[in-house]
Amino acid sequence: MAVTKIIRYTTKPECAEENERLIRAVFAELAQDNPAGLRYSAFRLADKVSFVHVATLDGADNPLTRSAAFAEFQRGVTDRCAEGPVPADADVIGSYQAPAS
Repeated sequence: MAVTKIIRYTTKPECAEENERLIRAVFAELAQDNPAGLRYSAFRLADKVSFVHVATLDGADNPLTRSAAFAEFQRGVTDRCAEGPVPADADVIGSYQAPAS
């Protein structure tokens, strides 16, 4: 059974660009490694400081735990944040052509 996690947070204005750079590094690593069992999207909202990540895991294994780029992103994330991060489990009601990177 798939598990979906949604994480919302707001960065400090001076940290938003660095946060985006770190997220892009995660996606570059994922594209290279192509781990199975993970669907992952990250969004930067219109206010330019709020971010939302959506991860769906197809099993108990989370490939992000083995990602060096994700570990680098997580290191200091609370220092970059003005609010959050706030994680929440979610049930997918439907999905139609989910956005690609």
